[in-house]
Amino acid sequence: MPNPTDSDAALLAERSLRRLMPRLEANNREWAAACPQEWAAFRQRLEDNFPNLFGLLLRIYGDQYDFFYHLEVLLESMARSWRERPAQLRALDAAREAEPDWFQRNTMIGAVAYVDLFAGDLQGIRARIPYLQELGVTYLHLMPLFRSPQGENDGGYAISSYREVDPRLGTMVELSELAAELRANGISLVVDFVFNHTSDEHEWALRARAGDPETQGYYLMFPDRTMPDAYEATLREIFPDEHPGAFTYQPDFGRWVWTTFHSYQWDLNYHNPEVFIRMTEELLFLANMGVEVLRLDAVAFIWKQMGTGCENLPEAHLLIRAFRAAARIAAPALLFKSEAIVHPDEVARYIRRDECELSYNPLLMALLWEALATRDTRLMNASLRERLRIPEGTAWVNYVRCHDDIGWTFSDEDAARVGINGYTHRQFLNSYYTGRFPGSFARGLPFQENPKTGDCRISGTAASLAGLEKALHEETEREVDLAVRRLLLIHGLTFTTGGIPLLYLGDEIGTLNDYDYRKDPAKARDSRWVHRPFASEERMARRCDPATVEGRIFTGMQRLAALRRSTPALGGQEFQWIDTGDGRVFGFVRGSGAQRLIVLANFSEQECRLPGNLLRLYGLGYKFQDLLSGEEQTGAEIVLGPYQMRVMGER
Repeated sequence: MPNPTDSDAALLAERSLRRLMPRLEANNREWAAACPQEWAAFRQRLEDNFPNLFGLLLRIYGDQYDFFYHLEVLLESMARSWRERPAQLRALDAAREAEPDWFQRNTMIGAVAYVDLFAGDLQGIRARIPYLQELGVTYLHLMPLFRSPQGENDGGYAISSYREVDPRLGTMVELSELAAELRANGISLVVDFVFNHTSDEHEWALRARAGDPETQGYYLMFPDRTMPDAYEATLREIFPDEHPGAFTYQPDFGRWVWTTFHSYQWDLNYHNPEVFIRMTEELLFLANMGVEVLRLDAVAFIWKQMGTGCENLPEAHLLIRAFRAAARIAAPALLFKSEAIVHPDEVARYIRRDECELSYNPLLMALLWEALATRDTRLMNASLRERLRIPEGTAWVNYVRCHDDIGWTFSDEDAARVGINGYTHRQFLNSYYTGRFPGSFARGLPFQENPKTGDCRISGTAASLAGLEKALHEETEREVDLAVRRLLLIHGLTFTTGGIPLLYLGDEIGTLNDYDYRKDPAKARDSRWVHRPFASEERMARRCDPATVEGRIFTGMQRLAALRRSTPALGGQEFQWIDTGDGRVFGFVRGSGAQRLIVLANFSEQECRLPGNLLRLYGLGYKFQDLLSGEEQTGAEIVLGPYQMRVMGER
């Protein structure tokens, strides 16, 4: 019954659990007798969430003859995971269930980094907890830290084991200890769950390569080009520089393997329910290590269907919701964050309380850079008015830069509404941020230029893209000042628009592009390494000197963090857009009732003046204060200096 009615699914769920429960109880009788409260808690969560889990799995796998066998295996896996879950994490489960919207608090401030690049290893991360506290960090995303192939490994996103830390970084014991110490200091640990693919060195891939039929079924592989050609007729190329198409031939065992991204990343076959079970086990294992948030990598690609683009298919959403339901049973404190760098409409479809509570906001990232290049906020205004609202109980993760490239993910329809041709505008932005456009302040690099389509994305650190590299090497102190202002402006908006601000570590001290990656054969073909340099101890030390560029930027970031922590109105997602009457100035309202704030941001190097009545029109009185600078204003005009953001509230 692949497409049951709701009533059919509910009836089948109740009947199935009733039949499966005796065997589950028998298999866990000793534990249930020894820990009756823990067993009772598991059973209650299972009864509460099983109808949803069952309905989802029935829609995905219900037409398979051994569906109920796989269902029983999954239940036993979840019971085992709950049995092994440490007591302190069960306590965290209870706390999160009592406050399900904890991640929406204004005290949430995120940071992201590669372990080795930021701190050397896991022990180095522990040593840098005080540094994170200086920035007010309460959410730390450590980029892929699991065992991966030597040499090319997509920045760690080719996972060879979900249960082994890269030995150069530490051990799983050290990861668990780090998670506990972070939690004791009010910081939630976030790691990547790379679930679309594994590396070709994963145990499953090695067994498949050796001819094991079971693990060959974990991947999508074919003996000749018949099926790959049929699929590729409707697929786009993701990394054309690396390999054309979506398949790679494996001469040692004569198979064409689905490799969406890189030839050494083998896509998993979620048509096989064993894959879902095995990946659920990996997910719950990470939760039991103390991970509080999983970044779901490449969510758009996990389901393949002939005759489609194999992106954002309905089954992808069903799978994520099934993972979510399983986590509700065995690790309820765990949150999911989607990574979907796709059309804004598709991004929004992953954001639900029963799917991904958190989501990257690639649209805001792209539009911040777009507005800096154009000195015009019309596209940002038009896009965000339509597309920033998300369901209650969810939150954006707002960022300026990440480890990946910048893609111009705004909607062509939104662009057309303000008189912009989307295709030509992307060409302009690519030219601007690679420094090819006359007068550009940016120093970025193209990533994955496609000569057939003219498409490309942008690599570069935030500081280099914002003009600091060019200013320091070629220009005046005024240009340096403008670059610093640009950096603080766009970060300021991530701290105030609603959601969790996410700082790519290194940006807080204005880290510049590092072109030495070209000397490493394993990195030379991937321009994204230009914005993944090792942390500079020397530059980090200068953060305490306000006379340095590093000190100016770091102090500015601290000021933004302090404002957010002290201002409850900056929590949650509530907002109202403002027509400032000046295309250079972006504006919106945060909060309501006792605390109402108006945020204004000037995206130009010119001074802007707005009428004071604008504040009164949107709910402020005659006496107000810029909470960011402390400046009091009562005049008829609001003056915004070059690239200045003001957060106006009543005194």
